[in-house]
Amino acid sequence: MRLLVVIGTRPEAIKLAPLVHALRDNPAFSVAVCTTSQHSDLLQPMLEFFGLHCDWDLHCMRAGQTLAGLSQKVLAGLDDLLVREHFDRLVVQGDTTTAFVAALAAFYRGVAVDHIEAGLRSGDLQHPFPEEANRRLADVVAANLFAPTEGARQNLLREGYPSERIFVTGNTGIDALWLARGLVEREARPLPIALERGARLALVTAHRRESFGPGLERIGRALIHLTDRHPELHILYPVHPNPNVLAAATRTLGGRVRIHLLDPLSYPDFVRTLAAADLVLTDSGGVQEEAPVFGKRVLVLRETTERPEGIAAGTAELVGTDEQRIVDRAEALLALHGPQTAVSPYGDGHASQRIVEVLQTGALAQPFGS
Repeated sequence: MRLLVVIGTRPEAIKLAPLVHALRDNPAFSVAVCTTSQHSDLLQPMLEFFGLHCDWDLHCMRAGQTLAGLSQKVLAGLDDLLVREHFDRLVVQGDTTTAFVAALAAFYRGVAVDHIEAGLRSGDLQHPFPEEANRRLADVVAANLFAPTEGARQNLLREGYPSERIFVTGNTGIDALWLARGLVEREARPLPIALERGARLALVTAHRRESFGPGLERIGRALIHLTDRHPELHILYPVHPNPNVLAAATRTLGGRVRIHLLDPLSYPDFVRTLAAADLVLTDSGGVQEEAPVFGKRVLVLRETTERPEGIAAGTAELVGTDEQRIVDRAEALLALHGPQTAVSPYGDGHASQRIVEVLQTGALAQPFGS
């Protein structure tokens, strides 16, 4: 069986790397990898860290490019590749523009689509934007729907997808996290910043389009209030290179004492920082999944989440971008010294093996969570 795995962004590289390796270890599959370079600078270090060789690079990203412009390049590039090369199946992950448009290109050419992380729903097409639409549309054209959780499966069933096409596997991002965690622990990797004795650390990631402008400004002011009130608190904020994010972070937070604005961290450095953090504030879906594995308390800087399992398990709390609410809830969690009990509502480290099982046999003996 000849498979094409399409990767566009850093999170896709992280979440697809363990699956690509599991597929390549199985002689039943011939696996090729294509990148769209939707994230160019952020993507390459992930590919190198996980030892992923890409057979094709479509070089789709341009500075200042619109979503329509990106979609046009991905669709044309993938269509040309699918005409030149024969593939039995095309694998995409998540909710990026790359994932949706690559799935659409395969659908147009009659190539079966496997959607990893299918069934996630926030219930609001504008939050997150455009990811909520991307993942719904990718599900529409997919032959196999690999749902990470039972909740995602139930979303798909409510929308009328046949149960025989849905497989609950857990999230491959947890597979990747366990791989990276072992490496980081063996290396005794230091933190990206130096902390004095008694210092506490908050890890922040914020980059969603729906927060551009006032939302990011409010998040920034909340971080300033937290460091003003807590002299022991350091904030480590790896800033996404999107100009809207970078400009807001620099304008609001640049030069502030104990607020460390860094370039995006390598994945091992991110894992090391996550392991050391006392508090996590994020609008990232992947971080919502990863933090509970380390027993971390998470404030979700969004109004909605397509990952309700963390909310239900008590590992995460929605706070949106309201300045006072962020401050109040962060202070409440900082008052709880010590980690939570580590739980993993999103995966057990074996999602990739389950996906390989389905692709090879058409069935899944033991779904995640059963």
